[in-house]
Parts: sequence; structure tokens; C-alpha cells
Amino acid sequence: MLNKAESAPWRAKSACGGKKILIIEDNADSREIFRTVLEMADYEVTEAVDGEDALKKIDESEYSVILVDLSLPKISGWDLIEIIKGKYPLTPLIAATAHAMSGDRDRALKAGCDDYISKPLKPSDLVKKVDKYTER
Repeated sequence: MLNKAESAPWRAKSACGGKKILIIEDNADSREIFRTVLEMADYEVTEAVDGEDALKKIDESEYSVILVDLSLPKISGWDLIEIIKGKYPLTPLIAATAHAMSGDRDRALKAGCDDYISKPLKPSDLVKKVDKYTER
């Protein structure tokens, strides 16, 4: 996974402690990577395994940023983006996918996402993207 030496260069740069991030990801390994990286950067992380779980958590709490996998069971990531942006238009959404297809980034931005990240990811890239939306 990630060791402390690997995390050191970008951990100190994140000054956004206490910000809540929701990770919507059905793959346990990807969820663990997202969670580990963001917690090492002093973010408070909540996880959802599918769209239904995510909607419950979003209705129960406010999040500074929501990371959405585009390939989710029950409710697709694409449909979930539309639902979330309809209810919470000011909450930044970052789309994430392992199947980076040509055009997915543009489609995600047009669907309402504020940013896009492809997996596998570099920890520093994830933290930079999340920091960008929590420093508003």
C-alpha cells in the first residue's frame, strides 16, 4: 500500500485538516487507497459502496468534496452525479474511473463534475485535486 516515506512530500502541503470527503467507490482496494491517501493528508473520510449508500450519507452530512466512481452498482456514477448536482449544486464532485475512455473526462465535466481523476492515481495528484476544492 502506501508507506510513510512515500506520503511525506505531499502530506505536509495539505493544510485542510477537518474537511470531510465522501468517497463513493464499490471496489474495496480503490476505496482503501483513496481513504489512506486522504487521511494521510488530514482529511476526514466517509465511504459509500454504491449510489444508494451514498445518497443516504449525503442526506445525513455535509461534505467538502465528493469523489464518485463512474462505474457503480445499483445507481450508475453518471446518474448519481446528476442526482447530487440537482440536490447540492455547490458541492464539488470529482469523477474517478479505472476505465479512462476517450471522452470520459469531457463527459464528466459536462455532467456536472468539477474535476476528473483516472485510476491508478498518484497520491499527490489526488491530494492536489481535493485541496483545490477545499481551499475555496
